[in-house]
Amino acid sequence: MTNESPPEVNSPKTSAKQKTVKPKRQPKPLRSGQSIVPRETVAGTALVFVIGIMTFLACLTLGAVSMVNTSAAKWQNDISREVTIQIRPFDDLEMEKAIKDASRIALTFNGVSKVTALNNVETARLLEPWLGAGLQLDELPVPKLLTVTLADGAKPDFAKMREQLEIQVPGSTLDDHRTWVDRLTTMALTMVAIGTTVFLLMMAATVTTVIFATRGAMAGNKDVVDVLHFVGADSKFISRQFQKHFLILGLKGAASGTLGAIILFIILGLWSSGSLATPEGDQISALFGTFSLSWSGYFWMIIVLLLVALLTAFTSSFTVQRQVNNLQNYRR
Repeated sequence: MTNESPPEVNSPKTSAKQKTVKPKRQPKPLRSGQSIVPRETVAGTALVFVIGIMTFLACLTLGAVSMVNTSAAKWQNDISREVTIQIRPFDDLEMEKAIKDASRIALTFNGVSKVTALNNVETARLLEPWLGAGLQLDELPVPKLLTVTLADGAKPDFAKMREQLEIQVPGSTLDDHRTWVDRLTTMALTMVAIGTTVFLLMMAATVTTVIFATRGAMAGNKDVVDVLHFVGADSKFISRQFQKHFLILGLKGAASGTLGAIILFIILGLWSSGSLATPEGDQISALFGTFSLSWSGYFWMIIVLLLVALLTAFTSSFTVQRQVNNLQNYRR
């Protein structure tokens, strides 16, 4: 007799239980969607504010140096292409004949393209900043001015021209503006040197400020760094997180400062363009130009923006790696 086990009979209850049992799902990885570094903190807001101020001052200094440098190049170019003949009035002098003789003498020299005599209106406008408006030049012994325009690169013999003018046109003098060129060039170079020094000092102050402000902001996140380190995160991972965070802060601050400087220069340019018709505006325009920056000036402002942002990011990365290294040395 064979011992056979009876077939298993599933009860209705067991079948129902087996039908209702579902396979277990794998747990989903935790994803918070947020950075491990707190985004909005008092230290981070203060860092953006400080970076914005320092970047604004640096761009302002850079723009001023660029404008003075451009104006100095324009002074040298304009003055080197013009000389002035002055004829002083005195008794028994036929002014019209003296003007024609002086023009004829100047045009005989190679490199002289034209000679223009200033009329009373133009002369009165030149004297308006010192003598006021409404001048009656017919009642004043004002010298006549002749502007001698030179061709590009031309260098006439000014000594010989001066000698012939003094002999053939009594009361005439030739001013080649060399004294003024030297003085203006020296002043412009001095201003450029001072501005460059101020800019370098401003950038050094920005570097120092960013370092201390970044370290101050990092102090508030010290616990985050400690926890990440003790749970096994390496220094590169931690530094990348903080570097990305502080790069954004640096970009915000540097962009706001650069944008403020650009808007200021645009406003000054519009103001100076609207005041060109006044004597004061002409003097300011002659000294500083039209307060309009060239494309190179705006380009260097963008370079300053990127430099400050990268400086902030690398400073935070260096600070974090140093802190993690100190923790590793402490654990050893």
